[in-house]
Amino acid sequence: MAGLKDYVNSQVSRNREKIEHHVREILKLIGEDVEREGLQETPARVTRMYEEIFGGYEVDPRDVLGVTFDEKHEELVIVKDIVYYSQCEHHMAPFFGKAHIGYIPSGKIAGLSKLARLVEAVTRRLQVQERITSQIADIMEEVLEPNGVMVVVEGEHLCMCSRGVKKPGSKTVTSAVRGHFRNSSALRSEFLSLIKE
Repeated sequence: MAGLKDYVNSQVSRNREKIEHHVREILKLIGEDVEREGLQETPARVTRMYEEIFGGYEVDPRDVLGVTFDEKHEELVIVKDIVYYSQCEHHMAPFFGKAHIGYIPSGKIAGLSKLARLVEAVTRRLQVQERITSQIADIMEEVLEPNGVMVVVEGEHLCMCSRGVKKPGSKTVTSAVRGHFRNSSALRSEFLSLIKE
């Protein structure tokens, strides 16, 4: 998905040589031969990957929602199955999954693609899933001032699947509710049923 690639003048880009040097040093410290053919370009490749996966640091997620539109729609709006990729801040291991965002406008709506860009801006940095969920809900509430917001994030964490307890296939589900969603179990149930369809 296009989006954060517009912000390539990043901290990573500015520190490219230093990052490549440190990646090379890590490879040496784990016992690799950095001169062998398969690893000669690895430090540069890792640095380019960091530009992409940590692109969220270059963006204020509030700005990503961009222009809002005045609209009298006051019923539930949901964008579901927004695929995301992030990095666990505890192990720097990937985690990924889907985010589902629902909100009840109070006169302002955002372009639907902006919700996907918001997820990307929040997830493309060192993160924990709980914080991602709360940040998305809080930013939606702050920028759009809706009557209610609900966010559900599903994630599969490689730090749990491939190391430690080694439980592949296990998923973590987190939710955040704001406004009318907090006070209405019927509204929460409607949201949950619609994202499962």
